[in-house]
Amino acid sequence: MCAAVQHQRNQEATCHVSNLDSRVSEDLLWELFVQCGPISSVFMPKDKVTGTHYGYGFVEFKQASDAAYAHKIMNMVKLFSAPMRVSRSSMDRSVEIGANLFVGNLDLMVNEKLLYDTFSTFGTVLRATVRKGEGVGSANGGSGAATQFGFISYDSFEASDLAIQCMNGQFLCNRQVRVQYALKKGSKTERHGAESETAHAPSATTTPSTATPAPQIAIAHQ
Repeated sequence: MCAAVQHQRNQEATCHVSNLDSRVSEDLLWELFVQCGPISSVFMPKDKVTGTHYGYGFVEFKQASDAAYAHKIMNMVKLFSAPMRVSRSSMDRSVEIGANLFVGNLDLMVNEKLLYDTFSTFGTVLRATVRKGEGVGSANGGSGAATQFGFISYDSFEASDLAIQCMNGQFLCNRQVRVQYALKKGSKTERHGAESETAHAPSATTTPSTATPAPQIAIAHQ
């Protein structure tokens, strides 16, 4: 039933599933994702010595439309208390576009699902992560004190620009958040979103009609 070896997958019909608990198996992923449509294979890379998986896997559907549906409804669904991160394998390349945002001063109540749901209003979110640490937010404009912050990756600059316009300085869980383009990897000063980067990036195929600039957005999560 599950793929014993990794084969040449149809990327358009494949979902990349990460942040998986150690108890998750290929059989369990199959049973969960087959609810979205017929599956061709499930593959989870494993350590050759211990046999334990690396926390991610690939689910290949027979139809690309089923992979799109799985990405829509399964992303951030909790499995053994860990929210799965589900993305289209064909969309993973879009992360290289550079439409990556830093979200600072997050309340400790904000988790990855809330961050994902909030920023999905403005476009297709490829990844949403939340991190904690002392002083780690300072490089991206934080205070340097112990804080929680996050990163959002969109599939287009139209979406990331709109998210900054609508969310920077607004309140999420009763705390005012800072939203700006994230620093480029390996740089302490250069951020994503420069004109030289956006000029050559592909445009979004669709733009959410409900995403309109709002001068005051206050979102409370009880």
